[in-house]
Amino acid sequence: MLHTPNLLRRFAAIFYDLLLLLSVLFMATALILPFNAGQAFTSNPFYLLYLFIVSFVFYGWFWTHGGQTLGLRAWKLQVLTIDKKAITWSHAMMRFSSAIVSLSALGFGFLWALISKNKRCWHDTFSKTDIFYKN
Repeated sequence: MLHTPNLLRRFAAIFYDLLLLLSVLFMATALILPFNAGQAFTSNPFYLLYLFIVSFVFYGWFWTHGGQTLGLRAWKLQVLTIDKKAITWSHAMMRFSSAIVSLSALGFGFLWALISKNKRCWHDTFSKTDIFYKN
């Protein structure tokens, strides 16, 4: 049976995924360093866009292929549509971009789950998706 998880469980999964994403971003950077003569990228908007795209592909692929990143799997969580179906790439794009907005608002979009009657964060509501806890 699927339930709505508490915010602490969500944050734990986010932390796990952040560790994995950082290693993916390090590898993505290592792949393009030869194109910059091995020099560090400083204030390069194309580099930031590249990291943004790599991050979206990372999350989008996991969400659209089973609904679980490594962190979500470890904490028995799954991203699905509100009617509990697998999400599409358009759901993933909306969820990813609105999660950035949720985080950019000093995390208030995540904390919204504490006062929302259905315990959804902003990005859950905007993307018509939600995270479910599997017993």
